[in-house]
Amino acid sequence: MTPEMKGFLLLSILKMLFVFTVVMVGVALLTLMERKVSAWMQNRIGPNRVGPGGLLQPAADGLKNILKEETFPSAANPVLFILAPALAFIPALLLSGVIPFAAPLPVDFDFTLPALGRFVHHGPMPMVVADVPVGFLFVIAISSLGVYGIALAGWSSNSKYSLLGGLRASAQLISYEVALGLSLIPVLLLTGDVSFSKIIAAQQEGLWLAFPLTVAFFVFLVSGFAETNRLPFDLPEAESELVAGYHSEYSAMKFSMFFIAEYANIVTVSAMVTTIFFGGWDIPFVAIGAAKPWALVTLAPGPVATLLSGIVFFAKLMFWIFFVMWIRWTLPRFRYDQLMALGWKFMMPVTLGYIMVVCVALYLAELAGVRQALLLHLALTGVSLACAVALFFVVDRGLIVSGSVARRARRVPRRPPPLTASS
Repeated sequence: MTPEMKGFLLLSILKMLFVFTVVMVGVALLTLMERKVSAWMQNRIGPNRVGPGGLLQPAADGLKNILKEETFPSAANPVLFILAPALAFIPALLLSGVIPFAAPLPVDFDFTLPALGRFVHHGPMPMVVADVPVGFLFVIAISSLGVYGIALAGWSSNSKYSLLGGLRASAQLISYEVALGLSLIPVLLLTGDVSFSKIIAAQQEGLWLAFPLTVAFFVFLVSGFAETNRLPFDLPEAESELVAGYHSEYSAMKFSMFFIAEYANIVTVSAMVTTIFFGGWDIPFVAIGAAKPWALVTLAPGPVATLLSGIVFFAKLMFWIFFVMWIRWTLPRFRYDQLMALGWKFMMPVTLGYIMVVCVALYLAELAGVRQALLLHLALTGVSLACAVALFFVVDRGLIVSGSVARRARRVPRRPPPLTASS
């Protein structure tokens, strides 16, 4: 093995330990954050007994789950019942290793260890565990594997409530994966690449893609909510109908692994929204190393630039995690027919139509000679704004935006039957 390969492996192991440690600790703290956010929204206190401000509550919950008795239904499939939580947990954890969380850091070292030999690395180190060239295609492929864990959990429990929850989850995740995948096609058309690093670079040359691809961002965000099984899309866990859904028969740490997977998926979806549509680690009005429109400050690549970009990425990520929790404690749960109709009758046709609009807009821009990224993004922003206005205020006519209140207001009241004199 060459010294350069040893240096690469050393850095990869260090990044892996850092990222997975932060994710596991962060997922535990997100449970506390959600309880605090819900308490703030409902004008109550929330957990505040264990540790200062309740900071040790996740540790107490983890210890409780470890010490609780493991229940095992007598009629359950033993192998699949144990394997299902891992199948839901592992894909959710893997996805945190492919999203860049800071600007590349220049690293130069050349040293020798007596037992391991020489380690060499010169040049920028991408701040991502694995900078895979397939980018968001890898995320979509791996995240789709999580449905196997949920479906097997419902089936292997040999419980009707669990089976219904597993079937609901399978239908929901498969349905919204279609819309989620289609919403990323405009990103591929505009940037010409699926790599997260290239998508961030394309946004540095122009605008964040949430502006030129507004409709795609909306569809991706709603589909991401459905992919995480969060309210208002938590039909697989509807406690009023299915007790607890697919994990009704689970307890102790196997039960906790489903919730760890859920919060890890929230982090992944929020990180993808941040990276694909809001510039990732890009700092507004600050250029790092290369020229950038709108830049007021230029920073040389180095530890300061990497640290600042990491802080900005973390701030964006926490905003979208808070947004997910905000929606969870604001909107009621959909009915199941509304859930499926939204995915197949609204999201998918809208996304297919928007793909055609983006294709036509890019073709006309090519004919007009508009090749500069900033001008192209500004032109697409106008097109997307027109599409959004037409979609939400003309075509929709209150069916989705205003909801059932507008539909009831438009109904013509039925005339009461005429009164007849009694004989």
